[in-house]
Amino acid sequence: MGASNTSSGRVQGCVTAFRLPSDPHAGDSPECATGSPAPRPVRRPRPRTDGPRERLLRLGGEALSDAELLAVFVRTGLPGRSALTVAQHALDEFGGLARLLDAGPVQLSRVPGFGHAKVAAVHAGLELGRRYLAAELRHGERLTSPTAVRQFLRARLARRPHEVFAALFLDNRHRVIRFEELFNGTIDAATVHPREVVRKALAANAAAVIFAHNHPSGSPEPSAADRRLTRRLVDALGLLEIRVLDHFVVGDGDPVSFAERGLM
Repeated sequence: MGASNTSSGRVQGCVTAFRLPSDPHAGDSPECATGSPAPRPVRRPRPRTDGPRERLLRLGGEALSDAELLAVFVRTGLPGRSALTVAQHALDEFGGLARLLDAGPVQLSRVPGFGHAKVAAVHAGLELGRRYLAAELRHGERLTSPTAVRQFLRARLARRPHEVFAALFLDNRHRVIRFEELFNGTIDAATVHPREVVRKALAANAAAVIFAHNHPSGSPEPSAADRRLTRRLVDALGLLEIRVLDHFVVGDGDPVSFAERGLM
């Protein structure tokens, strides 16, 4: 009986040691009669409000720097280095955003902090941007915006490591039939064969065409060879009453239009 009373007293003492919430000292750690502290409530960390993702959602992408935008894809950093620091280091390694996005997966994965998942995220974002621009020139859509044509051609041909000659085939109402890359390598009169271009235009049942090619050197200025080639193509397609509306040269900055320069 004595032992039972003692045990009961200990339990009762533990219960009475807790203070009611109305007690002004209720925030203090209560203790049982045995002296053991009660567990403290878990405090969750407050959400960040100044990270790249939060700034993107609050201010819009145009308010972020290149490093901040890249950090959104990077997501996590390294021990002692934030995602933003990792992103800035990658930009410094490649010498800017354009060169970083031009890099292949193998090159990008050599940068500390860029594993397969991060490299895949960056390249997926780049491809989404290209497809967004390409969506401006859907099949059957009439070309009414020179800006949309420029953006599309720049997205498809800019910063390619070798020259690519391509054509945008159109119907008699200047609606898009298809875009096709025709030749790769050094673009000149010897490698771009007018009869092959004519064959492709007839196969597409095109009534008009816009040509484009890129300059890997970065300068979009048309060369003398570019002008000679364009004249040969205009003459060859003209015999079949297929109009050449323009020829764009893609490099750094806005693509140069032969039609706007009076070179057609």
